Amino acid sequence: MRRDLLSELESLVSEERNPRTEDIDLLPTRELLARMNEEDARVPAAVAAVLPQISEAVERITNAFRVGGRLIYIGAGTSGRLGILDASECPPTFGVPEGMVVGLIAGGDHALRHAMEGAEDEVESARNDLDRIGVSDRDVVVGISVSGRTPYVLGALKEGRQRGAATVSISCNPGSAADALADIAIAPVVGPEVLTGSTRLKSGTAQKLVLNMLTTASMIRIGKAYGNLMVDLRVTNDKLAARATRIVMQATGCSMADAEAALEASQQEVKLAILMLLTGDDARAARARLDAAGGVLRSALQLTKSLNER
Repeated sequence: MRRDLLSELESLVSEERNPRTEDIDLLPTRELLARMNEEDARVPAAVAAVLPQISEAVERITNAFRVGGRLIYIGAGTSGRLGILDASECPPTFGVPEGMVVGLIAGGDHALRHAMEGAEDEVESARNDLDRIGVSDRDVVVGISVSGRTPYVLGALKEGRQRGAATVSISCNPGSAADALADIAIAPVVGPEVLTGSTRLKSGTAQKLVLNMLTTASMIRIGKAYGNLMVDLRVTNDKLAARATRIVMQATGCSMADAEAALEASQQEVKLAILMLLTGDDARAARARLDAAGGVLRSALQLTKSLNER
């Protein structure tokens, strides 16, 4: 089995030896860093090459959100941690409920801080993890694995398919086993790593960029932004309170005092405060307009414009 695995690893782009960094241990620190930076600069172009696949995944995720479904990331090691990071940042950034975007990692929460390399081979654990959260045909399961062959991720993609969920793979090796199990395969080719096989480097960066796009674009599509402003952020600390005030001011052109007053009247709900200031409605009337527009600020403003033109 070890011989078969060795042969399989040798066929992966992410496991190749990088000819541009073979002397990296001999370089002065500044030149070493420059070499790493040059390699990192290759990542955005690799991600750009798979934008059609990312776009298709965003549409699936957006549709899932609109019917009450979830985005579920699942991976092992660095890939799993990146999924959990992206999932955990969605509630404060976009004001969505906990559990709308879920991150699962082989080995459970303990694996977030401790290396549990053996957990990635546990296929049954992936099935159990998805069963535990009740994955259904309304959800999108995104398997994250640089190699595209991690057993835990393959098990999750198979289980997701069996349950009728849409499946997406994120790897850095096109044509992988994970790609074959996914409805949509996202595989940016970043090339060999600076340190051979250390896929937390360029491959990890590519994964992070893709994850950023999946959640951010999907949230924008369901109305969590107004222009490029985060109008659904949760105000949970002083920094976010200041940011909320600034967003209201930027969206409406109002003074700081008016922004703070509107936020107080709206119980710190940025989107509602903006609508109140732009329409002159009180909180109750603005809430009714926003609800009628499905929570989308632009639609609520258009609704108000249409009513005023009658």
